[in-house]
Amino acid sequence: MALLRKINQVLLFLLVLTLCGILYKKVHKTAVLKHEADDESESPEDMEEEIPVVICAAAGRMGATMAAINSIHSNTDANIVFYVVGLRNTLSRIRKWIEHSKLKEINFKIVEFNPVVLKGKIRPDSPRPELLQPLNFVRFYLPLLIHQHEKVIYLDDDVIVQGDIQELYDTTLALGHAAAFSDDCDLPSAQDNNRLVGLQNTYMGYLDYRKKTIKDLGISPSTCSFNPGVIVANMTEWKHQRITKQLEKWMQKNVEENLYSSSLGGGVATSPMLIVFHGKYSTINPLWHIRHLGWNPDARYSEHFLQEAKLLHWSGRHKPWDFPSVHNDLWESWFVPDPAGIFKLNHNR
Repeated sequence: MALLRKINQVLLFLLVLTLCGILYKKVHKTAVLKHEADDESESPEDMEEEIPVVICAAAGRMGATMAAINSIHSNTDANIVFYVVGLRNTLSRIRKWIEHSKLKEINFKIVEFNPVVLKGKIRPDSPRPELLQPLNFVRFYLPLLIHQHEKVIYLDDDVIVQGDIQELYDTTLALGHAAAFSDDCDLPSAQDNNRLVGLQNTYMGYLDYRKKTIKDLGISPSTCSFNPGVIVANMTEWKHQRITKQLEKWMQKNVEENLYSSSLGGGVATSPMLIVFHGKYSTINPLWHIRHLGWNPDARYSEHFLQEAKLLHWSGRHKPWDFPSVHNDLWESWFVPDPAGIFKLNHNR
């Protein structure tokens, strides 16, 4: 009887030992699999950050958009996703241009902008009607169009990027700032060209200081302006500060009181931004926004200076795909022909 009890104890011990061995192998295997899975998946720090670039594609200027996209894509290894914004009747044409050209390899999303949000917010009497087209106001509504990104780059369509867009994206925004712009008073010396007759770089050029509403802002008319054709924006701050609502408020006030200056013959999108962001924006490296190339067809910049520039902006009436214009050879080097044959260059002299 004692022998039987001893045998049972030995068997029980072996059973427990076997169970422990099985359990250990199971736990060890799970840990190994988890470790291997962790090795295969990139940590957030190792994952390549996606850089969202928002750019509009208006019907008559789509060639500009495609040239800008081509220049950005060709000069960076960064993971860019292009948000190409258009009106409903142009969306299929945008897609066709991209998918049937050298741009077919880019990562892009087509976003529809509904102009109904602008109803009652724009005066129809601007001396430059082209500035009233709905896509000119897309920059006001960035958080409504782009949802999953913390930081966003917005670009006007009449730009060419010669540098790595990653540098622009890495622009530091000060705490509490919703956006960074290029300051019109820190223009590089090469832009200090006295042939740019009528060039405005202060608030006086955009706001009508004869109006009480403008005077009550307490902003000196000699305050330096900024150009919202290139924006690096923080979406969290933008939403927290209700920037879009503030911009709409000043659009509405302008409809009621005609607050913008007529000296620039436009400024309909810049003026409300100057008010809302006064004293509350960070600055972009000046070489990342060399502007006014479209201001005067007789004003040219040195070739050396243009080669140093990271981003060229043909702001003004004289666009590089049209005549007359300057430095259009730089722009044309990035032009992507329209597969539909609708957009054509006009450089007749």
